[in-house]
Amino acid sequence: MPRNSVTLAVALTLLATPLLSACGGSSAASDEKVVTVYSADGLKGENGDGWYDKVFADFEKQTGIKVKYVEGGSGEMVQRAVREKSNPQADVLVTLPPFIQQADGKGLLQKYEPKDSELVSGADKAVDGTWTSVVNNYFGFVYNKKELKQAPRTWDELLDGKYKNKLQYSTPGVAGDGTAVLIKAIHDFGGKEAALAYLKKLQANNVGPSASTGKLAPKVDKGELLVANGDVQMNYAQSKDMPNLGIWFPAGKDGKPTTFALPYAAGLVTKAPHSENGKKLLDFMLAQKQQQEVSEIGGGFAARKDVKATDANAVALAKLMNGVDFFQPDWNDIDKNLTAYVEDWKSATGS
Repeated sequence: MPRNSVTLAVALTLLATPLLSACGGSSAASDEKVVTVYSADGLKGENGDGWYDKVFADFEKQTGIKVKYVEGGSGEMVQRAVREKSNPQADVLVTLPPFIQQADGKGLLQKYEPKDSELVSGADKAVDGTWTSVVNNYFGFVYNKKELKQAPRTWDELLDGKYKNKLQYSTPGVAGDGTAVLIKAIHDFGGKEAALAYLKKLQANNVGPSASTGKLAPKVDKGELLVANGDVQMNYAQSKDMPNLGIWFPAGKDGKPTTFALPYAAGLVTKAPHSENGKKLLDFMLAQKQQQEVSEIGGGFAARKDVKATDANAVALAKLMNGVDFFQPDWNDIDKNLTAYVEDWKSATGS
């Protein structure tokens, strides 16, 4: 989760609509049959065939409420919501950790527990009820299967000269998946200092910053890059149209590939201009039918524990994850220290 950013023209058009300039909480705005979603990229298909495309179309058909959609990196969406805090424009915010925790800490989310949210695992929702995962997902990397006979296995392999200017990862602190690179490196190398020392070395091969992870996979598929970061849902969905795209997971010190959950988490924006519509959409995204379609249409993993998908995508995803170990990041610590981690990364890499 294919995922591609909304074009600049569309984004600017959305910004110019009366909806997005309406005063938060006004009676006129709250009566509108619209709901505005700010989301990390990945769940909307490039060809209109993503999970969001299906969910939003079905939601509008069932309720008459039109979804206005704006997307970007997780950090970018939170920063935008912060700028608009005194006059909120979004109703629903969807980001990856640790940005959903960051949004909560900045008071951007109000308490709302969607219908059936009790069926979501405790680690995938806020204790105070301000956000709930709607699609589960995992961190990963991609490689070009045509140019590389097999996927890299370890971080150290990426230091090889053949990856010079053929490797890129999205920017920590801006993109959710980019931040995930830093989190996994800290885990795999046993601490921040060792991780930053490695990433400093990796900079010799790194093309440079990218605000969007979704834009990297097409470059890998074309051979412009050999390796890039990503996440399983987005990249699996993209691979349907990108035949050279393969997914892999860097191994830890014990030589075993590892990853961690990186769910799409959704919350209702504080003083949302269309709060009731936002609640309805959150309920809809977590409903049984929509959750059953997460793997079938979106190439991701259902957030609800009671949904056991058996479609072809679900089977392929289970096979992909077989043999991969999972670890649980301390999201509270990461949220608390994220700014310092990102600044240290910038300093170490000269970014």
